[in-house]
Amino acid sequence: MEVESKVRKWGNSYGIILTKDFLENEGINENDVVLVNIISKKTDIIKLKGLWKFKRPINEIIKDIKAGYN
Repeated sequence: MEVESKVRKWGNSYGIILTKDFLENEGINENDVVLVNIISKKTDIIKLKGLWKFKRPINEIIKDIKAGYN
């Protein structure tokens, strides 16, 4: 099952909160070990370089983005 959660500051660390309903539905209890698969919603445009053909060179597009879409 998939659940979306916001990362929050927790002391000197960061954590995610899972709802009680979700945990009960999945049969997860306190102190159980779980595997968390992190998928970032942010995409670094540099990683896209070479994957698609653009009308302009990607370096020019990146330069425009950094300049504020001029």
